[in-house]
Amino acid sequence: MGASSSDHEQHIADLQARVSFQEDALASLDEIVARQDRELLMLKAQMKSLVDKLKDLQFGMEAGGGHTDERPPHY
Repeated sequence: MGASSSDHEQHIADLQARVSFQEDALASLDEIVARQDRELLMLKAQMKSLVDKLKDLQFGMEAGGGHTDERPPHY
């Protein structure tokens, strides 16, 4: 025997609810991925800045900026 019209309508309503839930979940995940991408770009920029500063400090020490055998100025 075939399914009744109300069974089909209920099945369609269930499918519509599932699709709606999945669309909401997808939109939420999309926002999360976009936010994480922005954060990743910001962190990469900060890391590059720190690496550049570290290189400058190392260069300064190698160029004679780090005299460890000198007395501190308060002696």
